[in-house]
This record gives sequence, C-alpha cells and structure tokens, in this order.
Amino acid sequence: MGTLSIVATPIGNLEDITLRALRTLKECDVVYAEDTRVIAKLLARYEIKKPLRRLDAATETEKAEEVVARLEAGEHVAYASDAGTPGISDPGQRLVARVREAVPEAKVEAIPGASALTAALSIAGLATGEFAFLGFLPHKKGRQTALRNIKESGIPIVLYESPHRILKLLEEVGALGIARVTIARELTKVHEEVLSGPPGELLEHFTANPDTVRGEFVVIVEP
Repeated sequence: MGTLSIVATPIGNLEDITLRALRTLKECDVVYAEDTRVIAKLLARYEIKKPLRRLDAATETEKAEEVVARLEAGEHVAYASDAGTPGISDPGQRLVARVREAVPEAKVEAIPGASALTAALSIAGLATGEFAFLGFLPHKKGRQTALRNIKESGIPIVLYESPHRILKLLEEVGALGIARVTIARELTKVHEEVLSGPPGELLEHFTANPDTVRGEFVVIVEP
C-alpha cells in the first residue's frame, strides 16, 4: 500500500515551509491541492516539478476515490490545502477519513507546519492551557446559539473570520458583554497586524481604517 502525506504549507510567507515538507513534495508521485494554482507557486519557488490534481471542498468526496486507487497501487500521494494545515477549517478531513476506511493498510502521515490557529495563540499573550477552536461561525442558522455558548464557555475561544463579516462579529461579541478580543490579521504577511482590546474599540479602529478590513482574521474571544 502507498502513503498519504498531509502537508502543512505556509499561511503567507513562503519561507515558512519545513525541510520535511519540501522533501515530501519532492519525493511524492503526485500532489493533490485545494487550489493547484496556489500550490504551483509554492512548488515553483522551490523548483519542484510534480503532477498536480485539484481536490477542494466541492470535489473532496469524489477525488478521495482517486487517491484510494493510487494508494492501492502503491503510490505516494501528498495533499495540501491553500495555506496552513489541511483539515483545520480546510478540506482534508473527508479525504483522510475515506482513506482510513477504504485502505486501512495505507500509511497516513502528518507533515506538520504552519497553522494560523497556533500562530495567533503564540503571540496573543494568553494563558492557553485550555481553549476551544470553533473555526468559522455559522452565517445564519445556529449563529446566535454559537455566540451564547462562547459567552458561557469560560475559556478563550478562537475563531476564523472573513473581512466581509469581521465588523459584524465585533458588534455581536460586544453586545454579549465580552471584555477583550484579540485579532490577528494577515499573519506572516507584509501587513501583519495584531490588535487587542474591548470589541467596541477594535470596531472603531477597523471602521476608521477601512483599508485594513481585508485578508484573513483570527479572532480570540476572552469570555
């Protein structure tokens, strides 16, 4: 049986790739990627030439069968999402689950590396012996329930949010009476920014500086 390598890739700065990840990408037979255009840039940076196949959230179930067939043929398959660690609010979980179900003899290995979740926590200055990661909150159904659960949790809650909804999220957590929020924006990139304070103050900051309401946000809520 073959090997499936789940490869973490940089969340912004292309230098944040591990030596093991580079070796894995060089040695594998094929690379499946959430977006082949994104991974093609990474491979080109390090002069790696490999066949690329798309496997995103919409095609994960279908393409998982292709991967299973490759593993049964003894191939080494690497999978990478656009940025960070696959399966963490990114495609990859259903692929791994299907492989473990269909070809339990195959080796499934983690090639660890960048993750926006751990990167944000490491520079937030919080006691992180215990926290909960909720990923992206529901857009509509279940959102208010999720927000109430955050208030009642008693531990830091880490969320991902898009620029389209970050202002709404700050309004919502402010209405809950949350005292402090930390926002890490564009981690490892040129315009990286980390802000901490009451939700109302952060809302004022982003409202007054609309050019900063872009990129990817990690939000740490302290109930």
